[in-house]
Amino acid sequence: MAAERDAEGFTAARPLLTDLYQATMALGYWRAGRARDAAEFELFFRRCPFGGGFALAAGLRDCVRFLRAFRLQDADVQFLASVLPPDTDPAFFEHLRALDCSGVTVRALPEGSLAFPGVPLLQVSGPLLLVQLLETPLLCLVSYASLVATNAARLRLIAGPDKRLLEMGLRRAQGPDGGLTASTYSYLGGFDSSSNTLAGQLRGVPVAGTLAHSFVTSFLGSEVPPDPMLAPAAGEGPRVDLTVSVKLWLERVCAHLGLEVQEPHPGERAAFVAYALAFPQAFQGLLDSYSVRRSGLPNFLAVALALGELGYRAVGVRLDSGDLLQQSKEIRGVFRTTAAQFQVPWLESLSIAVSNNIDEEELARLAQEGSEVNLIGIGTSLVTCPQQPSLGCVYKLVSVGGQPRMKLTEDPEKQTLPGSKAAFRLLGSDGSLLLDLLQLAEEPPPQAGQELRVWPRGAQEPCTVKPAQVEPLLRLWLQEGQLCEQLPSLAECRAFVQRSLSCLSPAHRRLQSPELYQVALSEKLQALVDSLSAGGSP
Repeated sequence: MAAERDAEGFTAARPLLTDLYQATMALGYWRAGRARDAAEFELFFRRCPFGGGFALAAGLRDCVRFLRAFRLQDADVQFLASVLPPDTDPAFFEHLRALDCSGVTVRALPEGSLAFPGVPLLQVSGPLLLVQLLETPLLCLVSYASLVATNAARLRLIAGPDKRLLEMGLRRAQGPDGGLTASTYSYLGGFDSSSNTLAGQLRGVPVAGTLAHSFVTSFLGSEVPPDPMLAPAAGEGPRVDLTVSVKLWLERVCAHLGLEVQEPHPGERAAFVAYALAFPQAFQGLLDSYSVRRSGLPNFLAVALALGELGYRAVGVRLDSGDLLQQSKEIRGVFRTTAAQFQVPWLESLSIAVSNNIDEEELARLAQEGSEVNLIGIGTSLVTCPQQPSLGCVYKLVSVGGQPRMKLTEDPEKQTLPGSKAAFRLLGSDGSLLLDLLQLAEEPPPQAGQELRVWPRGAQEPCTVKPAQVEPLLRLWLQEGQLCEQLPSLAECRAFVQRSLSCLSPAHRRLQSPELYQVALSEKLQALVDSLSAGGSP
């Protein structure tokens, strides 16, 4: 099976991105003559992250790409030979060299689906040795992607639909792969853009960014632009010396604000002029390198008004320190009075962007009613997921040779659900989510309008439910290595996330102390669990 040859393919996991015990088990299966036994594993999580009531399934595209490209190279096999026992039969390594995923079938929740504990994110079936080897890389590709997408969705819910959210956590991310994953799946979860240009190149994530404090502080004010002349935006009329125009506007702005013309920092002004000459259509000022009120704001206004005379419209300003909410209100007030003073109404509505270690609590404050903040940049608290750094996904064997397998353990939470399964989402007549149902694959699917007896997880008694709608959850993406349907684009998955969240009740969607969403078992699956738990035969 040929691997996909495109730029994004370089970001896929490699077969040896795995734990050594996968290779030792592979040798054990091979020696026992069980390498080609038909097996099925399920990848799922046990608890929703961050104390919330939902998660988002993410990483499917990466998994499919990894599986379609899976092949151990000679160097991979040689390395495994160096860490396995020296008397290992060479025929085992020939078996490894021949492995690909042409016998692997994957069913999964579509990218961006609402996901709940115990419901498989992926079902992976194929030869036992091979699907065992896939455990660690698939967990690696799904767990963090789903976690950061869920974190981004929570932040989007706090911010509301109107605030623009920028992911800017690459410098804080856990390595380059973690940074690319965070940028990709924060966009899926609801962010508008990322500062990560590689995510733009490889994944199509919209990218955004302007300037840092280092750019501003690198100027002293004595610098002379090699070409300070700027033509009008319409392309007609004489070019204007922007530095001269800015100085004239600064005098008027300072008089309006009650400042001495010497107060605004000349280096900051020179930096703003340099940036405006480079980006006259997209000028944005970073206001807090020195003093927002006495320097950053008047310098920005002088440059923005000089550009305005030439028909250009500044984008806005950014704040990176201090009380962001209070400062944004003060800045909006200055924009309004300045717009009235100089009869430039466009100035009132310029964007105010903020950043500076923003977490859920601070985001809620910035998004409150009456806030003047338009764009919020979030880095560390998004990409590192400090409230819960791991989703805790697991990959468990549920069937071998068509026979169900169940893990029994001293910890009831770690018991697995046996057998090859189907999953359905039951909905009410208004489209609200009632519960997710797990049943054995051999059972007929539930029907809309038909009353069902089901066993909610953890309940001692069954209950009845009568769905108005039934949605199959697990779709067939790979069948014996072949792609069954085109994977949706990242932007399409992002839109799907928002539609899915809108169907979740406010009680399940709230971020603190949510009502737990029910996942239930069919009577036949519950009977199988009870039988195997008691030591019976499947």
